[in-house]
Amino acid sequence: MRKLLFIAVLICSLSIVAQNPEHPEIYIGGTFGATGSMVTFKPTVGQTYLQGYNGGVVFRFISDKYVGFQAELNYSQRGWNESGDLYARQLNYIELPFMTHFYVGNKTRFFFNIGPKISYLISENVLVDNAVGSTEVQHTTKIQNPFDYGICTGLGLLFKIKPIVIQLDTRASYSLSDIYSNNKKDYFDTSNNVSVSVNLAILFQLK
Repeated sequence: MRKLLFIAVLICSLSIVAQNPEHPEIYIGGTFGATGSMVTFKPTVGQTYLQGYNGGVVFRFISDKYVGFQAELNYSQRGWNESGDLYARQLNYIELPFMTHFYVGNKTRFFFNIGPKISYLISENVLVDNAVGSTEVQHTTKIQNPFDYGICTGLGLLFKIKPIVIQLDTRASYSLSDIYSNNKKDYFDTSNNVSVSVNLAILFQLK
């Protein structure tokens, strides 16, 4: 069911690219922001948000009035921070979101992005370990599934000062995959990445 949802959202997003606009708008630029992340463990693990950063490059293609397509290539810090500063682990991903871009306005625009994303874990770091001698699975086991896929969505505001665009947006991401194996013999039924971010971007209009 999760994979079918991911494929459906991906097809909807990519269908925007197939259009043939008469007067397209094309943008490219960079983005940087702060993240807060958790992992939705089941059985539950008490947590607070783990702070981190993300950043990368942005490509936006406006195919029609009020709608377009946006793709990014980002470095993103995720992970979890257990309550009481017991344990914290940072997960570092390279991610590729494909999002449909809806907007209203001209020089000042409000926009809404939604679409699928895929990610790959490139490294993991234990930031806090006050659980000496712990046998908890999330303390003793490295990430078992480095490939991650899910859905992201966000709201933002941008200002066009040709050829530059300055924008601020907030984003939420939910993984449909698990970081740990979830077979019947495994401890965790689910272990999904969840993150929110606030991002500042500068884009250049090429066309």
